[in-house]
Amino acid sequence: MSEVPPPPRPPLWREELSVHAAEERYVGRRQFAKFLVLTSLAMAAGNLWILVKSLFTKERRLPAVPVARVSDIADGGSITFAYPDEKDPCILVRHGESFSAFSQKCTHLSCAVVWDPGRRLLACPCHDGSFSSKDGRVLGGPPQRPLPRVLVERRGDHLVAVGISLGEDT
Repeated sequence: MSEVPPPPRPPLWREELSVHAAEERYVGRRQFAKFLVLTSLAMAAGNLWILVKSLFTKERRLPAVPVARVSDIADGGSITFAYPDEKDPCILVRHGESFSAFSQKCTHLSCAVVWDPGRRLLACPCHDGSFSSKDGRVLGGPPQRPLPRVLVERRGDHLVAVGISLGEDT
């Protein structure tokens, strides 16, 4: 009796190329439901992690940093300083006997905000945004949020930055 030779092995490319490629493009209901459930669980776990982290993290206390001497700033003048650290530029404006200080980063695209003494406002030259120099509210241009206020205390002839207010009630 003669032995039948084994059938020839198909070429490697046939094994790697799926015959059912057209059917594999479609996602079944079970696969889609599984994807939705897993994605929802991942988002819930992420939100839970943020909640737990916020509950156990203490509020960061900002340092009191000397900014300038009152006598060094002319009425209607301004100075720049860094608060709470060197990478956070701020601007302080004198209005008679009162002072207001804000982050120098525009809330639109973080361009540098500068004091415009002619118009008596803080201007962002990048996109023609403008902010009130007294309370940081938006006066014009593309910014939608007010500037973060730097809380400044007067201690004798010295001005000291003591905190930052991010609320819109500046």
